[in-house]
Amino acid sequence: MSTDRTPTSGYALGIDFGTSHTVAVVRWPDGRGRPLLLDGSPLLPSAVYAEPGGALIVGRDAVHSARLDPARFEPNPKRRIDDGTLLLGDREVPLGDLVTAVLARVAEEWDRTVGRARPEVTLTCPATWGATRRRLLADAAARAGFEGVRLVAEPVAAATYFAKVLGREVPIGSVVVVHDFGAGTFDASVVARKADGFEVLAVDGRDDTGGLDVDAAIIAHLETTYADRDRAAWTRLENPSTAEERRAKRQLWDDVRVAKERLSRSPSADLMLPLLDLDVHLTRAELEQLATPILEQTVRVTQGVMRWANLPEGQVAGVFLVGGSSRMPLMATLLHRALGEAPEVIEQPELVVAEGSILAGEALLASAPPAPGPATSQMRLGDLSGGSRPVSPAVPPVTSAPPVPAAGSLPPGSTRMLPPTSCRRTPRPVACRRQLAPRREARPPGELRHRRARARPRGPSGG
Repeated sequence: MSTDRTPTSGYALGIDFGTSHTVAVVRWPDGRGRPLLLDGSPLLPSAVYAEPGGALIVGRDAVHSARLDPARFEPNPKRRIDDGTLLLGDREVPLGDLVTAVLARVAEEWDRTVGRARPEVTLTCPATWGATRRRLLADAAARAGFEGVRLVAEPVAAATYFAKVLGREVPIGSVVVVHDFGAGTFDASVVARKADGFEVLAVDGRDDTGGLDVDAAIIAHLETTYADRDRAAWTRLENPSTAEERRAKRQLWDDVRVAKERLSRSPSADLMLPLLDLDVHLTRAELEQLATPILEQTVRVTQGVMRWANLPEGQVAGVFLVGGSSRMPLMATLLHRALGEAPEVIEQPELVVAEGSILAGEALLASAPPAPGPATSQMRLGDLSGGSRPVSPAVPPVTSAPPVPAAGSLPPGSTRMLPPTSCRRTPRPVACRRQLAPRREARPPGELRHRRARARPRGPSGG
């Protein structure tokens, strides 16, 4: 693997390190773009498995190895970003090493597929991530062999894709509402079009709402319906104590996820309950009944962030669904009912952020006429002291090398960002057009504190 990828070749590589999957998109010097296939698929599981000898393996190899010893397996490192270290098997592994292992797998495939050409690399992260999380991500990329990485906010990348790849009209001064529903988290963002690109005006979300919660709701439904047929077996499945039982739990969660994805395309799906040896049948109607409370939370957050941004009539250029969990047909239906506007849905929403990040540094279609309402450059927000400043996006570049300014990055010397909310239960965006009152409790700028308002099922990882 090359240890120096300072860009010199005209190639570009956009990487979206996701909760469930990591996606990389290659842009060739002639402008062609395509996903980087990892193990034959554009979706690389972000999972990591710690082998007894000390090596970390990732992707489908990690998922397969988890059946041998689930205690050595972490399926969602991004969800554990603040944990510092993880106990995998009999040793503690720094979280940064897990992220490095995933990104190194992308670097390995780049070298195998494209060769030694050194790309310009963009790496995406949530708009609400503070400096500590961003630095961990940038340092992991550097250790994986990617130098001079630009960090781009996920909603900026999505809005750029909406305009540049889909070719939708986004006049200067208008906004794109990005509804990003992934495996482990949800974010709703209002992203404004400026003459030189996009910037985040407002963002809010849930660190404890995602497709994994729909999976948990399905498993709770299966327990209610079938557990009494063999309560002892279900107890062993729910609280495994042996390697065989942990493998069964892992299999159950995997099969539930596959059934959920199938129900986005078909009216019914079948799966087997391990240990109970039962074949069960699920319908799309059952899935929608279970998923509706979770999806409605995302709709309320989206409505709240739009109200907070105080958008004039006619300023919304479009609502864009991204993230793998947005594939459920019910998601688009609920948003359409609530917002009165049909959201944009594409076939592969997982690829949006990675490809959009490559294009986020370029000027967008400057010939589009201005939209009604105030110009984006006039929008302001309150800082921690109660004053105001021009709105800035959520992700200044953080690299181990001299930083290359990302699209919409915070310029040197600018006033600090308004920090996100602590538990993110009330729609209260980190950036908005209104001036906000100073908070009673000062916190480090840009840092997100985790206080769970409810216990969340950790799934089959054993965490």
